[in-house]
Amino acid sequence: MHIVIITGGDSLEKEIALKGAKAVEESLTRLGHQVDVLEIDKNLCLRLKEINPQKAFIVAHGTYGEDGRVQGLLDILGIPYIGSSAKVSAICMDKDFTKQIFAHNDIKTPMWKAYKPKDNIDWDIFPCIAKPASAGSSFGLFKVEDDKSLKEATQNIFKIDDKLIIEEFIEGKDMTVGYFKGYILEPIEIIPKKGIYDFESKYTKGMSEYIFVEDENISKRLKEITAKIVDIFELKDMARVDFRVRGDDIYALEINTIPGLTELSLLPMALKKAGISFDKMVEMLLDG
Repeated sequence: MHIVIITGGDSLEKEIALKGAKAVEESLTRLGHQVDVLEIDKNLCLRLKEINPQKAFIVAHGTYGEDGRVQGLLDILGIPYIGSSAKVSAICMDKDFTKQIFAHNDIKTPMWKAYKPKDNIDWDIFPCIAKPASAGSSFGLFKVEDDKSLKEATQNIFKIDDKLIIEEFIEGKDMTVGYFKGYILEPIEIIPKKGIYDFESKYTKGMSEYIFVEDENISKRLKEITAKIVDIFELKDMARVDFRVRGDDIYALEINTIPGLTELSLLPMALKKAGISFDKMVEMLLDG
C-alpha cells in the first residue's frame, strides 16, 4: 500500500510529531509499504495531489495536525486517513468545548472557566491550573498558587493561544486510558518526579514513572468512563483520555485524538501490555 505520513506543522509540538512520524515510517517500511513523509506547509495540498496515496497516516499534534484542518483537506481530496473525523478532531482540540460536553453528559471534570485576552480574569480559587485551550503535550501548563502567579501565567499562555482554561487543581493522581480499534486499554498511572505532568515530565527520560493501575474498582470505572467518552465524541481508530483521580472521584481532563507515538508514549505502552507490538498497531490501523 502507498501511504503518506503527514507530520510537523506550525505548532509547539512539531518536534514531538517528527519523532513519532519517524517511528511510524520505520514500521511501515518493515511491513513492506511504500512510504512518503510530508510536513504540513503551504505545498501540502499540491504534494498530496501529486502523490495520490491510498491512505494518509497523520502524526501531527496541535495546530493543523490535530485540530481537524488536515483532516478536512484530506476529505476534500478524497484521501482516506487514520483517526477521527475533522469535526471530532476540532471539538476535542478545544478543551473548553470538550469540558462543556463532559458536563452536559454528567462526566465529572474539574470546575473551570475559559477566558479570552480582553476578558477580566476573575478566578479566585487557588491552587489552580492554567493552560491553553487548544495546545497539547502540556505546553503552557502552569500550576499557580496566587493572583500574581496567575497573571504571569495568563500572559504567557496568551502568547500561544487566544483562549485559556483555568480549572481547579485536583490533588490526586494522573491517569490515562487508551482507546484502540474498538478496545479500551488498561489504565496507566503517571507519576511525575517534579509533581506536575508538564512537557518536561512527558518527554524527558526518567522524569516520570508509569505503572498500570492496580485498583480493580478504579480501573473498571476509568474504562467505563472512557468507553462512554468514545461513544459520545465518536472517536475513531485511536485516542487517549486523560484523568485526574482523587480517592474515589474520577475527573476527566481532555481527549487526545492523535496520541503520541514516540518511545515514551503511553498508547504503545498500553498496547504492548495487551500483546500488540508497535508494528502490529500500525498494521491494524491500516486495516480499518
